[in-house]
Amino acid sequence: MKSITFAVVAVLATATQICSAGSDHVVSVSVSVGAEMEDKFVSNGRLFLFLNENLEKEPRKDVWPVTPKRNNIFATNITGWNKGDSRTFGADTELQATTPWTLANVPEGTYKLQVLWDQDIEESQINAPGNLYSTVQAVEISGKTLLKVSLDQQVPAHKLVEHDHLKLMEIESQFLSEWWDRTMKLKASVLLPSSYYDDPARVYPLRINISGYGGRYTRVNYLLENEKFTDWWFGEDAPQVINVFLDSDGPFGDNYQLDSENSGPYGTALVEELIPAIERSFRTKEDPNYRYVDGCSTGGWVSLALQIFYPEQFGGAWSFSPDSVSFDHYQLVDLYKDDNLFVNEWGNLRPVARDIYGDPMVTVKDFIRYENVLGSSNTYLNSGFQFGAHTALYSPKGEDGLPAPMFDPNTGAINKQVVEAWKKYDLKLHLEENWSTLGPKLQGKIYVWMGDMDHFYLNPATRSMSEFLAKTSEPQSDAEFVFDAMEGHCTKFSNMKVLGMIQDKVDKLEAASP
Repeated sequence: MKSITFAVVAVLATATQICSAGSDHVVSVSVSVGAEMEDKFVSNGRLFLFLNENLEKEPRKDVWPVTPKRNNIFATNITGWNKGDSRTFGADTELQATTPWTLANVPEGTYKLQVLWDQDIEESQINAPGNLYSTVQAVEISGKTLLKVSLDQQVPAHKLVEHDHLKLMEIESQFLSEWWDRTMKLKASVLLPSSYYDDPARVYPLRINISGYGGRYTRVNYLLENEKFTDWWFGEDAPQVINVFLDSDGPFGDNYQLDSENSGPYGTALVEELIPAIERSFRTKEDPNYRYVDGCSTGGWVSLALQIFYPEQFGGAWSFSPDSVSFDHYQLVDLYKDDNLFVNEWGNLRPVARDIYGDPMVTVKDFIRYENVLGSSNTYLNSGFQFGAHTALYSPKGEDGLPAPMFDPNTGAINKQVVEAWKKYDLKLHLEENWSTLGPKLQGKIYVWMGDMDHFYLNPATRSMSEFLAKTSEPQSDAEFVFDAMEGHCTKFSNMKVLGMIQDKVDKLEAASP
């Protein structure tokens, strides 16, 4: 490769362009810890350098690779960084990168530059509270350039908006704490119905919402800051349901609310600790027939999986655009037959996302390249991102303490032995093998919506499950599957819509009760 140098020189002020000359695009950028952050700085962590081509977004918040204007990310682990010292990165620095070019040959252009120091060990995402980052600046890469950057900001703690009908639920999980041999807590936000304070004797159904990938319990803030939703929720016609918004962060990314060999007993903790604690704290019916789960994308898969794996604990699941529910359609890959995740049988790179007209947006290979940069192992295995979280849930523990890789992070070669371990999380396969006992327990409890132009190719797996359930007998499944043509990922999900469907189910139950 040709050479452009990026060096990061320690300074306390906001980075500014110092010089620009020559034609070899040598860029030097140097990082220091701002004086105001020195007492908050931890000496071990992972440093991320962002060069975002999208000038409208803050780089540290724009790590999603499915975008026409890429955020180019470079990263390295650092131990024993003295807060008074600078760290310099250049053409000879070994860095993990999302780009086909290195810091030695960055193309000319205007970028948004930002640096983030990931020093938090409690949460899996790089924007976790306590991490340090620099002020964003626009930089012009042309000729020889010297830049200066200071870590002068800190990611704030999560916070719920203040509202009489919104409560924080936080408990210490004995199951997870014993597993990890340290204190592990579970959090959820609880949004109460409009009538909750009017009749102290009234009890309510429980709606448990699972977020899209990596969503936090604080997502309820967006609902309470949405005037259309609040006018409806506190109006006369709103469903009278207690809402619970689960926290999805886990040690390897989204915890998927299920037990795994890598993240620990999250499913057990949810069913045996968190839900009972919520039902003791608020006036719920404490009846599984009035306990519901829903979500979209990752939340769609989790809500469906919870209903299937704990069929008697929940009275219904509303699953929108679920992750792959059958691993013979793991997006576009048949894990049981194919040999490579990146390349198909015709030798073409597989896409991982498309627009609703079928135009590919990003390949699996490039998506994994991003995850390899986000992970401190320089692989997707602890990236805190989608494929890393799948692997943490589905795989056995590897010899190095990380989840066993289902595929090689650089070549995409599939490990068939690990695929065998994944089978117990193949929802369609689980239904096929256990229908005689599961079928009666799932009657009237499954609703699935899917767009037939799902952005992440999730519709083939969902159709495969739908076709299987349509052929079942003793009992014949009454699961409802809705496929909408020319609709993409999660386009029909709505909190208001789901709450309305839950209220309809509650009304039918109450009308049928003596």
